Amino acid sequence: MAQCTDADEVKKLLGEKKVTFYIGFDPTADSLHAGHFIALMAMAHMQRAGHRPICLVGGGTGTVGDPSGRSDLRKVMTDEVIEHNCECFKKQMARFIDFSDGKALMVNNGDWLRKLGYIDLLREVGAHFTVNRMLAAECYKQRWEKGLTFLEFNYMVMQAYDFYKLNGDYDCVLQMGGDDQWSNIIAGVELTRRKTGRAAYGLTNKLLLKSDGSKMGKTAGGALWLDEKKVSPYDFYQYWRNVDDADVKTCLSLLTFVPMDEVNRLSNLKDAAINEAKKVLAYEVTKLVHGEAAAKSAEKSAAEIFTGQSSDNMPTIIVNLAAGKKLLDVLATTKIIESKSEGRRLIAQNGLTLNDEKISDVDYVLEEKDFPAVIRKGKKKFYKLINS
Repeated sequence: MAQCTDADEVKKLLGEKKVTFYIGFDPTADSLHAGHFIALMAMAHMQRAGHRPICLVGGGTGTVGDPSGRSDLRKVMTDEVIEHNCECFKKQMARFIDFSDGKALMVNNGDWLRKLGYIDLLREVGAHFTVNRMLAAECYKQRWEKGLTFLEFNYMVMQAYDFYKLNGDYDCVLQMGGDDQWSNIIAGVELTRRKTGRAAYGLTNKLLLKSDGSKMGKTAGGALWLDEKKVSPYDFYQYWRNVDDADVKTCLSLLTFVPMDEVNRLSNLKDAAINEAKKVLAYEVTKLVHGEAAAKSAEKSAAEIFTGQSSDNMPTIIVNLAAGKKLLDVLATTKIIESKSEGRRLIAQNGLTLNDEKISDVDYVLEEKDFPAVIRKGKKKFYKLINS
């Protein structure tokens, strides 16, 4: 827990009765990503404790875009894109949450926000917000320098209305989210209490960060998506297999159902032994997101590749007319290396191999006989290049 409107009261509430709570997800893409992981796991843990989650997809708020943590205006999406993204979210959430027999709900705030008249919103909700307090909210600060649009300024009001609506329709008493949502959550709690006189609470979790404070879930190709079409189960497995030693305990604690006694044992392993913990982490997280069969396949492929055996599940990249081109040029173009300077460093450190042969020539030119080419970058990352 990062922040809570009333920690003692919420702890007492959750211990005494089964409550309905919600977390919102705006459909900014057609897949959830690693940044959503803690929220999904929080819902799953709460459901296992007997509480009822509401997964709220933002078919309404998505038309505006959350300014929290942004230095620029979000891209405005068409209604068709928003609807498509919401449907993709629903399928992915079902891997974490049991929606059978009313154990969880999935709702779309577009069902009420799109029907709400502007004057109705002003009269019903606007009177409960003061502009000076809204401008002091953390979620608007980064947008202030470049100019906060009136469109984005309405986001807090819309999210607050969601809580009020869910409280009335489903007896939802708790809103949860990342700590970057604190200002929006407080707004919903206060609006609900003022308009209904009923109890309402807010609770946030820390964002998924590395030990150095940077966001976790970023790859050379962008976000670590939960959709296997965007990031293969093998690449997903490998991301978690290669996390820093210092991040193992955080990831095992927050992103798996491994018992805490075992988490503590694994995270206290030192030096090479910590790899046992990373294998458990990678397997458990991949199983949650992609299923047990995909996790076993990724685990098997990783073991085969590490021992030098061939594997059909090795990340495969098709390159066009690569024969006759310099190896480093091809690797940089395909993002296997971030830059040619990185490639030169790898070669100097004997960290780049082509078909089990160490590359010592920075100007090595690929030939037809090199394909299909197996590239090893460092000790653990393997790629297959197919020339077309």
